[in-house]
Amino acid sequence: MSPSKIYTISIMLILFYQISVYCQLEVGFYDNSCTLAEFIVKGAVRDGFAKDRGIAAGLVRMHFHDCFVRGCDASVLIDSTATNKAEKDSPTNNPSLRGFEVIDDAKSRLEDVCEGIVSCADIIAFAARDSIELTGGVGYDVPAGRRDGRISVSSETSSNLPPPTFTVDQLTQSFANKGLSQAEMVTLSGAHTIGRSHCTSFTNRLYNFSATVSQDPSLDAAYANRLKQQCPKGGQNSNSVVPMNPSSPTITDADYYVDVLSNRGLFTSDQALLTNPSSASQVVQNARYPVLWMTKFGAAMVKMGQIDVLTGSAGEIRTNCRVINSHS
Repeated sequence: MSPSKIYTISIMLILFYQISVYCQLEVGFYDNSCTLAEFIVKGAVRDGFAKDRGIAAGLVRMHFHDCFVRGCDASVLIDSTATNKAEKDSPTNNPSLRGFEVIDDAKSRLEDVCEGIVSCADIIAFAARDSIELTGGVGYDVPAGRRDGRISVSSETSSNLPPPTFTVDQLTQSFANKGLSQAEMVTLSGAHTIGRSHCTSFTNRLYNFSATVSQDPSLDAAYANRLKQQCPKGGQNSNSVVPMNPSSPTITDADYYVDVLSNRGLFTSDQALLTNPSSASQVVQNARYPVLWMTKFGAAMVKMGQIDVLTGSAGEIRTNCRVINSHS
């Protein structure tokens, strides 16, 4: 069978998976109860994107950070209280996680039209998809019907979200814990094609890599020098950021994999994908066939969006995404 036929069949199988396996969730869930729900969310995302193109990456990351902690239940949106430090205020999320105001805007618009119908968890899932589309990626159907959780604990983030220092084995296990394969882990790592990172997440690779080597030898030297200019040693500004993908930081494309193959992965966890034959093979395939990667990415986002969802009568539909309903 020719490579082109294998490529076509692969895309068809992925698309079939997207439209056939949705657990308890359903594409078009709001078709009768709130017909314009997805359109309204897309409008809020588009308006946020017009003000700050970087917000798209923030919303994709928010979906990931929500789903990996207690499942896709919008627990990442809940504000801290006097008696509870919530997920959004953990060191993993604060100050780097952004896009909350876009979700607030979408929820406000939805409450005006369909009061008490659309969950905050579904809004996050829709917004992540819309962000991928707005940055040039391939759109995909989002099954909905999630309900919102009532618990958000800061300490749960560190044990569930993989840090940028993870090895490929640690990454594989972290994703396996959530029901995702190694191939899906590599595919979802491509989300690093957009967005930015604080210098503090990777400067150990520049100045303090090990007891014997100050700079990570797997990092391209020219790229390392550029990063050192942007993140000087002993820099006083802890909020300094650099683009994740230096060539096209606001476009969803497969350049992330090209960068990894050129030893320009920003995080240790990015470059680690080349240390395992199976994950390295996926990196090569995604770099070579960007349309195939985009299709796989949509399917992987759909699957991730089903992690430990609350449906039916579980959870609630929050009126304000930041606050648990008082009657709960």
